[in-house]
Amino acid sequence: MIEISESAIERIKDMLAEQEIPNMFLRLAVKPGGCSGFSYNMGLDDDEGEADVFMDIKGVKVVVEKEDLRYLNGLEIDFQESGMSGGFTIHNPNAIASCGCGQSFRMRNEEGKPEVCD
Repeated sequence: MIEISESAIERIKDMLAEQEIPNMFLRLAVKPGGCSGFSYNMGLDDDEGEADVFMDIKGVKVVVEKEDLRYLNGLEIDFQESGMSGGFTIHNPNAIASCGCGQSFRMRNEEGKPEVCD
């Protein structure tokens, strides 16, 4: 199960409303790479695949490839505003370590593909 805070849901709904392409949804993914071995990928998409799992989270269509669910089960996404900026934050209970930027994480039994941090 993936949890998304009310503030994050509102921001995602705003982003979806700004799109000119109908039927857009939020796609969450995990890719090998980043400082700690795996990186999060979060963005808007309209291309559905056979390996996709669809969820409705508070009225937002969220799509995750079936293989990535093992990394994202229990994931919590929030949106926090700070002064003139803001951004999404991710808390992943499956990660044993994460990079300072919060975009990369390490799993207990999988190394991923760690890269040098800039």
